[in-house]
Amino acid sequence: MLNDKNSAAFSDTKPHYTILDGLRGVAAITVVCFHLFEAYATSHIDQKINHGYLAVDFFFILSGFVVGYAYDDRWKTMSITDFIKRRFIRLHPMVVLGAIIGAIMFYFQGCATWDVSKISAPRLFVATLINACLIPATPSHEIRGVGEMFPLNGPTWSLFFEYVGTILYAFFIRKLPTKALSALVLVAGCGLAAFAIWGPYGDICVGFALTEENIVGGSLRLLFSFSAGLLLSRVFKPTYVKGTFWLGSLAIVIVAAIPRIGGSENLWMNGLYDTACFAIIFPLLVYFGASGRTTDNTTTRLCKFLGDISYPLYMVHYPFIYLYYAWVKNNNLTFTQSLPGTISLVVGCIVLAYLCLKLYDEPIRNLLANRLLRKNPH
Repeated sequence: MLNDKNSAAFSDTKPHYTILDGLRGVAAITVVCFHLFEAYATSHIDQKINHGYLAVDFFFILSGFVVGYAYDDRWKTMSITDFIKRRFIRLHPMVVLGAIIGAIMFYFQGCATWDVSKISAPRLFVATLINACLIPATPSHEIRGVGEMFPLNGPTWSLFFEYVGTILYAFFIRKLPTKALSALVLVAGCGLAAFAIWGPYGDICVGFALTEENIVGGSLRLLFSFSAGLLLSRVFKPTYVKGTFWLGSLAIVIVAAIPRIGGSENLWMNGLYDTACFAIIFPLLVYFGASGRTTDNTTTRLCKFLGDISYPLYMVHYPFIYLYYAWVKNNNLTFTQSLPGTISLVVGCIVLAYLCLKLYDEPIRNLLANRLLRKNPH
């Protein structure tokens, strides 16, 4: 089930769930592919890799499970401040780097959808600063003009909610008895299901903008999935299924690639599909992934590599998606015509993610751990 490799920065980190690491990496790659096809979509209805946005819900469940596993039994010796420092060290270096990459790439991303030439250098500097500090951009500071909380690096929105989950866990959710936590999961799940089935979009691809629907939907996504992962960590009793990593990876790819269900006439049908994914499929994937174990060195190394690059890949790819989008639109390219660039982007982002991990993220986390943590520095 577990490997023996401790995380960078924390000498007291518990062993990882190897297969969950691998599945997280597979999900991150599906997110990249989902975002690539935004260049060819006119709406959520015809978006290819149509349900790639559900990877965020999988990440939130994984986060709740891993946080519960790693920290639930430490609160007699760990303060809230130390816990928040640990989460800051783990998450924030890549938030900053993603903002910087987004700023560097910004003036190369001009197209009809967003006119970057209208944005002055001081405005870009302010946008970079608030993005790096994880402060959502208000309409007056939203420099791209498409309504994103973090217009230099769109996926940062989920890290904003991840921080909200960290604070809720530290001050409130961790203290709930298992029955009360189960009730919270049930209520949040019903709320998210209602939003998916009867909401304005027929999906839960929300959370990235400062609008009422996005704030409500994003909050429900975080509250259900993070709490469900935490609950699963408390009641977890492992079983064993052969080939868990490969079956789980196939399941993630299929879930993400399923075309839109019901079209624009029956939004509720797609909402029902989303509900089945976040409420049933993803908890089962985490359960079986945590139960399983790798049986050969190749799969173990692959899972470790995928787990290592998953978070850096998620946090550095989107500035290049903006660039890709502009390239496709400015040259009126079909997917076939842009295929060499598409392949180069995916491979390049994976290589960049690995370089960011080794040359920036791990060294910075070690430095911050030595500076900020009173106990168990590494």
